Amino acid sequence: MTADPVILARTQAHVLTLTLNRPDKLNAANDELLLTLTRELQVADATPDVRVVVLTGAGRGFCAGQDLGDVSGRDMTFTEHLHHTYNPLIRTIRGLGKPVISAVNGVAAGAGASLALAGDIRLWAASASLIEVFSNIALIPDSGSTWTLPRLVGYHRAFELMALAERVRAEDALRLGLCEHVFADDTFAADVQAYAERLAQRPAHALKLTKQALVAALTSGLDEALDQEAALQQLAGDHWEHEEGVSAFKAKRAPQFIREG
Repeated sequence: MTADPVILARTQAHVLTLTLNRPDKLNAANDELLLTLTRELQVADATPDVRVVVLTGAGRGFCAGQDLGDVSGRDMTFTEHLHHTYNPLIRTIRGLGKPVISAVNGVAAGAGASLALAGDIRLWAASASLIEVFSNIALIPDSGSTWTLPRLVGYHRAFELMALAERVRAEDALRLGLCEHVFADDTFAADVQAYAERLAQRPAHALKLTKQALVAALTSGLDEALDQEAALQQLAGDHWEHEEGVSAFKAKRAPQFIREG
């Protein structure tokens, strides 16, 4: 009897949806899930037909964090485990040359919260929540949360959320800037797909360069950012998408940024 795959993959209208598939454990992460997800993302990055990637969870949860039973008694340090699993995954998401949408359908806790925050766009279901639960077991937030969360909410609010392990509901997540949109539970999957398909119609090469510029600017000074913009703008301007955009503007028509075949 074959076990269910830990990652479900479905492509529709140039949108690849990768679903964490351990619903009986609220999609708590084990090594197989983390390594498989990283590989699927790497394949997506090299697949021209995929223009947007959606990460979501099966069942009631997005990701409940690390499956502690999977690492209990293992002869591996915390540092080794992070370098082997979570860190490559987060680096892959942030370095992916395509927009990544975190579609948070339920609870995102611990490393699951880090995964939810790592997307370029975060869409939440009304019943979703996030909790930096690490301090409850006397650990520090990892998998990128110490980098991402303070950039979204500031140092002081990030420290409070991490120190007290307080649950953030969808309406507060929207107010704090932890997500861009909140959708009703009963239409969430359809709303996410519609949003992703709209994003997939945008100029893929220009969005790849935009993401590259933004990620670099987060850790650079103004002069470096200006130089980076100038270099990347040349790459954008030399691409056929730019010619199509200008032609469409002059002809007063919608641009067509997808070339089939």
